[in-house]
Amino acid sequence: MQATRIIAVRHGETAWNVDTRIQGHLDIALNDTGHWQARQVARALADEPLAAVYTSDLQRAHATAQAIAQASGAPLVAEPGLRERSFGELEGRTFAEIEAELPEQARRWRQRDPHFAPTGGETLVQLRERIAATTHRLAAQHTEQLIVLVAHGGVLDMLYRMATGLDLQAPRTWLVTNASINRLLWTPQGLTLVGWADTQHLDTGSRDETVT
Repeated sequence: MQATRIIAVRHGETAWNVDTRIQGHLDIALNDTGHWQARQVARALADEPLAAVYTSDLQRAHATAQAIAQASGAPLVAEPGLRERSFGELEGRTFAEIEAELPEQARRWRQRDPHFAPTGGETLVQLRERIAATTHRLAAQHTEQLIVLVAHGGVLDMLYRMATGLDLQAPRTWLVTNASINRLLWTPQGLTLVGWADTQHLDTGSRDETVT
């Protein structure tokens, strides 16, 4: 059976994560905690037989992936298909600002309407299609190998749903924390969940996917 092992990692913390401000495609850097988290996850994966480290090209993910690649010696490849969901005009706003200024968009977002796109952004259906296609394309190049995908909260949430068969509108009951280690198995038939939300390498709390 053709199979590829995948380690999915969410980027380290940013100041906007702390502020509950939507990042989306905006290119926000890691804060000091995020750089520390990147070093910790790199140390945790240093001895894994990584064939490649693929990363969103946004700097919060790329910097996290760069630490992993340097520690393991694996090649680093930027992959725009791993970017966070585009939130259009919601980007740069806090949750509270969205609720106050754009209540109808806030309502549809909270309800996880799969066909709702923030003005200028992506729907959940479009995000799922993009992440499924990108994951399939990358994993198919590395059968019988182990790769790392460094991405964003919304991307990891989608990987979990794809691996477990959960609907796009199902309430999220799983964690998607900064710099967590999440393991999946890919075959041409799809993804299987192996392990999720490992944060043993972090000796302090890590923020859940409240802001992507």
